[in-house]
Amino acid sequence: QVQLVESGGGLVQAGGSLRLSCAASARAFSSAAMGWFRQGPGKEREFVAAISKSGGMTSYTDSVKGRFTISRDTAKNTVYLKMNSLRPEDTAVYYCAAGWTTSWPPREYTAWGHGTQVTVSS
Repeated sequence: QVQLVESGGGLVQAGGSLRLSCAASARAFSSAAMGWFRQGPGKEREFVAAISKSGGMTSYTDSVKGRFTISRDTAKNTVYLKMNSLRPEDTAVYYCAAGWTTSWPPREYTAWGHGTQVTVSS
């Protein structure tokens, strides 16, 4: 099975940018749709963004549209989340996930990373 490891989190001021990376351990990454989720303090996990296995389709939750960009590099088995114009409400642990459903967007994600902390100060 695929193992996912997130990196790139940290502390940034409001209005700043960060790029998160998610490295996958196996070639099965290339056949999986990938997603980013986040969980803020005292909140439930929420969907942030997804990208199809080919990279040709993307989806974003309304609150990040125009600010965040998801992308993938199949040769590096890595998916990215570029975050611009960060706001304090973006503070959360960010998780990447992989799903092998045939529908778009994916119906479920079956492999998850352990998360990376993003903190946005005001």
